[in-house]
Amino acid sequence: MAEMYEDIRDAVAKLCADFPGEYWQETDRERAYPTEFVKALTENGYLSVLIPEEFGGSGLGITAAAAIMEEIHKSGCNGAACHAQMYTMGAVLRHGSDEQKQQYLPKIATGELRLQAFGVTEPTSGTDTLSLRTTAVKEGNDSYIVNGQKIWTSRAEHSDLMLLLARTTPRDEVKKRTDGLSVFLVDMREALGNGLEIKPIRTMINHATTEIFFDNLKIPADSLIGEEGKGFRYILSGMNAERILIGSECIGDARWFIEKASGYARDRSVFGKPIGRNQGIQFPIAESYAQTEAADLMVKRAAELYEAGEPCGPEANMAKYLAAEASWKAADMCMQTHGGFAFAEEFDVERKFRETRLYRIAPISTNLILSFLAEHVLDLPRSY
Repeated sequence: MAEMYEDIRDAVAKLCADFPGEYWQETDRERAYPTEFVKALTENGYLSVLIPEEFGGSGLGITAAAAIMEEIHKSGCNGAACHAQMYTMGAVLRHGSDEQKQQYLPKIATGELRLQAFGVTEPTSGTDTLSLRTTAVKEGNDSYIVNGQKIWTSRAEHSDLMLLLARTTPRDEVKKRTDGLSVFLVDMREALGNGLEIKPIRTMINHATTEIFFDNLKIPADSLIGEEGKGFRYILSGMNAERILIGSECIGDARWFIEKASGYARDRSVFGKPIGRNQGIQFPIAESYAQTEAADLMVKRAAELYEAGEPCGPEANMAKYLAAEASWKAADMCMQTHGGFAFAEEFDVERKFRETRLYRIAPISTNLILSFLAEHVLDLPRSY
C-alpha cells in the first residue's frame, strides 16, 4: 500500500535533501536538537498526517505515516527527533473528551503545541510498566498531586506537553494488575519549576533523552485522559502504531545502508579492481537486501491490519522486531564494507550505525517481543 504514496515520498525526499549529512553530523557533534528540520516537517504537514481533518490534520492512515518515516531515514535524516508528535496524540484522539480534542489537537496539528514527551518508563521498573511507582493522588475535585520519577523520556526539553502514565490506585487495592493506572496530559510549560524537574541524559546518540522528577506537582483534574484507572489499556492501544512507525524507520535506515554500501563497493578499487567484484563483499550486501525486503513486507502487513481496524499486536511486534534486526545487520554490513573509512565522520556511516542500534532496545527490546510472541501467540508457558 505504500506505493500509493509515491508523491508524498518524493516530496519528503526533496525536503530531506536540504538537510544533508553535514547538518546531522553537526547536530550530533553538538548534541543539538534539529530545530530547522522539525520545523520544516511541521510546516509541510508531515507530522499531522494521523490527525483527522476536522482538527487540522491530513486525516490519512498509518501507511502514509509509515511512508514518511521510512523516506526520512532512507534519505539519511533522523525522524526520532519528532516521530512521537505523530502518534502520541493518539491517546487524546481515541480516549480524550471532546473538549480536550478541540483544545489540543488543532494546535498539535499546526505545531503550535509539541506533544513529543511520553512519560512511562521508570528507573526501577524499566519496561515492566505495571510496576511503575509514580503516583497521582486526587486532591479535592479539581486537581491531582504527582510524585515520582521517569527515565528515558525523550524530547521532554523540546515539548510543551507530556503524556504521563501514573498510578492512581495502589497495586494492593486493584483486582487486576492492569487496573489503577491513569493517563494525564501534563502542560510542562506550567509544571517546569513548580514540581517538575528535567535532567538531560547524555548518550551515545543525539536522542535528547532525559530523566524527569515529580515533587508534589499539582496538575488540574481535567488533565486526566479518559477514565481513571484505565490508562494501561489506553497506552497499549497506541503501541501498535509506535511499533509500525519505528519499523518503518528501520526499513529506511536499512535501505540507506544498503545503498551506501553498494555505491562504495562499486567505486572503491583495491589491487586495480572494484571491491564489489568480490563475493565476500557482494553476498553480505545481497543478504541485507533480502532481509530488508522481507521485513518490509511484515511492516506493510501490520500497517494494513492497523488501518483496517483489525487486531495487529503480533504483526506490529514482529514488524518492529524484523525491521530492527534487518537495519542493524545492514548497518554492520555497511561498516564492514567501508572498512576503516566507516569510522570517519565524513562518511556519515558511524552516526547512522549508532542511531539504528537503538531500535533493538527501544521503545521495546527484541527480547520482550520474542517473549510476547512465545507467550501470547505460541501459547508457551510464561517466563519469569
